[in-house]
Amino acid sequence: MSFDRLAPHYDWLEAVLAGSRLHRARRTWRAALAGRKEILFAGVGHGPSLPEFARGLPGARLTCVDASAAMLARAERLVHTAGFDPAQFRFLHAALPQWTPPAARFDAVVTDFFLDCFAPEQLTAAVARLAGAARPETVWLVTDFAIPPAGAARWRAQFVHALMYACFRCATGLPARRLTEPDALLRAAGFTLRGRQTSNWGLLRADCWVRAAAQDSLRPACSAGSAASRSSNAVSVASSFAFSREEKWAAMPSR
Repeated sequence: MSFDRLAPHYDWLEAVLAGSRLHRARRTWRAALAGRKEILFAGVGHGPSLPEFARGLPGARLTCVDASAAMLARAERLVHTAGFDPAQFRFLHAALPQWTPPAARFDAVVTDFFLDCFAPEQLTAAVARLAGAARPETVWLVTDFAIPPAGAARWRAQFVHALMYACFRCATGLPARRLTEPDALLRAAGFTLRGRQTSNWGLLRADCWVRAAAQDSLRPACSAGSAASRSSNAVSVASSFAFSREEKWAAMPSR
């Protein structure tokens, strides 16, 4: 699997096909990252949310991982152009589930439109890898496509998913043929769902998952978002440039 061919076109494709919907979904739970110091953006892609997150987290180190070298280069250029301190970022070319991140390194994990790329067996391995990199107080933000439980919204989402997976399989060699829900895997890894917002008639979903040690401190941020989600049918859903290529982090080739 490789998104290299799509990388030069991804910005305009997203703008034309989804407008600002995906960006609104990505930023839903950004307040839950307040005070986090080591944040892993797994499957960062072209990094559209990095500047906004980095501005709100001036003391944090953002590790950005992607299997596509071309996508990762776009993300790196984006934060460079925005004028951020290179020391705030680490960009790593690596592919899950093969990549093994450092154990218990991160107090936040962000996966935006990433977990839906995996077939069931791969997803199980990828979640296990990422959970192993999480600390007891880690917050995990999951933003992805979803399928509503019933009605016209479900039929619409099923059509969109079928078209989307067929197109990405042709363009990138995507291994997944359908969405595999990660919820059971996250619970098995010790995470609890503290907030969920949906938009676009249930097609988009943004979740805030936390491990036990983080639950009390994050209650206000997650509860505020959950209350907002109940009030609307279409809720607003949330380098180091000198990155050492000698760093012994088992960087894997592009998917």
